[in-house]
Amino acid sequence: MSKKPKIIKSFISISTIISLLLLTGCAFKDIDKRMFVVGIGIDPSEKIENGFKVTLKLAKPVGNVKEATEPTYVYLSHDSESVAEAIRSMETHIDKVVDFAHNRIIMINKDLLSKDLDTFMDFFTRRGDIQLISYVAVAESTAEEIITFEPVAETPASIALSNYFDNTGTESPYVITTFLFEFRREVLGKGKDTILPIVEIDENGTEFVIHKSIILKRNTQPVELNSVETKYFNSLMNKARGFSYKIKEDGLILILNIDTVKMKYNIILDEGVPPRIDMTITKFGVIGESNKRLSLKHLKKYDEISAIEMKKKVMELLTKLQENDVDPFGFGLRYRATRLSYEGMIEEWDRIYPEIEFNVTLKVDLKSTGAIE
Repeated sequence: MSKKPKIIKSFISISTIISLLLLTGCAFKDIDKRMFVVGIGIDPSEKIENGFKVTLKLAKPVGNVKEATEPTYVYLSHDSESVAEAIRSMETHIDKVVDFAHNRIIMINKDLLSKDLDTFMDFFTRRGDIQLISYVAVAESTAEEIITFEPVAETPASIALSNYFDNTGTESPYVITTFLFEFRREVLGKGKDTILPIVEIDENGTEFVIHKSIILKRNTQPVELNSVETKYFNSLMNKARGFSYKIKEDGLILILNIDTVKMKYNIILDEGVPPRIDMTITKFGVIGESNKRLSLKHLKKYDEISAIEMKKKVMELLTKLQENDVDPFGFGLRYRATRLSYEGMIEEWDRIYPEIEFNVTLKVDLKSTGAIE
């Protein structure tokens, strides 16, 4: 082997080593030079017309989490004409890099829901370091109050608010979970309207309360669902577990614990018959409490009584959504997905939905009367 190839290889190796030595580490910031955003709140500004007040909840670095005696957070707020400008300004208020990669909560003031959501939500979907699996929720009071509130049960290095939505903490049929990517898709798309949880603080000022929701649709006033309506929607659409219902019939009071819910439906648009949605709902569970002695031989009777009462609530929910022209179930999306596309398809469904009939068949299958009769 000639000396020339060896000289070339040696030259390349030396050049590579020198280049690596000349590289600087300026682009990388150690963890002690960062502050992690764990919550973002957006309110209408009281200082700037049509502006926004943005509040950040940042986790303050601590040497030993076990030695911390209280939640270690820092809060920043700023008013500006846009969310991006407000955050850019707040980045100059601290001596560390503001890192959004660990943010899981985006809280929106209820007063902003009637505005063009793209005006301020566009920032969160365009910024690459904000995860699209962040949770989006609505503040009953102000987003700043909810973001800065520290519940009594919140522990250091823990974010109590996110525990409601990630299924690692509480699992409640009252809690609606909506991700940022779902919010973006449903606000901009057609055929399904987005639904968000409403977060408030209890009367004692000690804990969060999340048991209501609100439905958003472009050019339509937001429609709020109470706790019962939210529970029914969540159990049908998201198959939420832990569903309980109180049944009253001729002095008999039953508390049912429903652990499984199945729903299927078909949109019927045959010629010569009124348009309708045939919906079949089946709920499985047990009797958790009763004011009278129960017998297994009457279990079918309890099924029938429960089914009648629950069907009423389901019909009330569907009617309310239809009367307010909102569709969080995505009936319009199913209509578009199961038919060949044609010009004016969206407008056709918008005409059909307010007049369509709901044919609901609800069945309750109680497995037992509990540990005792």
